[in-house]
Amino acid sequence: MVGEIAAEQNWSAVELDQADPLAQVRQGFELPEDLIYLDGNSLGPLPKAVPDAMARVIRAEWGAALIKSWNDHDWINLPSRVGEKIARLIGAAPGQVICTDSVSVNLFKVLAAALQLGRRPAKILSEVDNFPSDLYLVEGITALLGPDAPVFEVVQADALIDQLDTSVSIVLLTQVNFKTGAMHDLADLTARAHAVGALVIWDLSHSTGVVDLDLDAAKVDFAIGCGYKFLNGGPGAPAYVYVASRHQQRVSQPLSGWMGHAQPFDFSPNYQPAEGVKRFLSGTPAILSMTALNAALTVFGGLDLRQVRAKSEKLGAYLIHLVDNVEGDLELISPRDSRLRGSQVSFRHPLAYAIVQALIEVGVVGDFRAPDILRLGFNPLFNSFADIQRAVQSLAMILITERHLEARFSARKFVT
Repeated sequence: MVGEIAAEQNWSAVELDQADPLAQVRQGFELPEDLIYLDGNSLGPLPKAVPDAMARVIRAEWGAALIKSWNDHDWINLPSRVGEKIARLIGAAPGQVICTDSVSVNLFKVLAAALQLGRRPAKILSEVDNFPSDLYLVEGITALLGPDAPVFEVVQADALIDQLDTSVSIVLLTQVNFKTGAMHDLADLTARAHAVGALVIWDLSHSTGVVDLDLDAAKVDFAIGCGYKFLNGGPGAPAYVYVASRHQQRVSQPLSGWMGHAQPFDFSPNYQPAEGVKRFLSGTPAILSMTALNAALTVFGGLDLRQVRAKSEKLGAYLIHLVDNVEGDLELISPRDSRLRGSQVSFRHPLAYAIVQALIEVGVVGDFRAPDILRLGFNPLFNSFADIQRAVQSLAMILITERHLEARFSARKFVT
């Protein structure tokens, strides 16, 4: 890929877009005119299929059929149906993915499940730059368990392999680093963990939908991921959990709500977990938000994730190539090698927050990550090479004119 991009560095954005096999997929999204949206790794835009699906559920199902819709419109099995759509995107055979709750809640469930299966004394290994919420959840579960808590060790990413020995029972990692975009080799690290007898939990929130994953082939144990980034399911969209079929009947999960019961409508006072991955359900599914995600996933119909990944690599390489010619103290902190990078490119700059705000004002939406990171995410389903070119032109203009030095761009908002 690096050599291929190097050969194409003289191509124009027009030529790159004309050769793009995914160019027409962009028509499946509601995107404001004259806006370059490079923040799909935080919140995906609105797919055109979503409003009609929501209107149908609200008016015809909730509005007209009311409670009958649990049966007549199969609301009760929506978590499984959405889960199977996601399964196709992550290389999972049927019966291993369920759509439910949030990433944090699902991580709590699979951490508890992994602790049941893992060796004693338990030790969880993660990295310092893992997504902070994941680290918080481990801290929370260790505090909850008190004297029985696992040892929790976090190390730098380049020390993971050295620290992965027989003392480790669980490895918890996010495949794509949310700050730098650096991407772990999921298959290799999973194999290394298994070789020392450890289980692996992968957070795929920054991967699902833009990386061609094959969890079954890699023999992954557990995985979680969100629905509102590259899956475009809307703000607060429900998440998903993957549990390898070989583990499902051997574990329980602590949030044993009624939807995870084998017969929830028997209303038994005693809990009996459902068969398979359904035991990872808890409370009543959020039908409206799950409907939005279900409709959003239709944009993936018929797509080859290998093509999606190939375009992602090209978009990132093109962005880096253009920024290499921009003056202004931007330090690339993402891997230059496309094979080692997720669907984002990040730069360090002491005034990164102000630069991001100035970009937003001129119609280029990226985001900032503390303390000094300008992050530009791209979704191959709707971002074009022309988007990248225009974004970098705007960035260069802001730096040359020093527009970002205007005081108003440094006023911090709560959400960055």
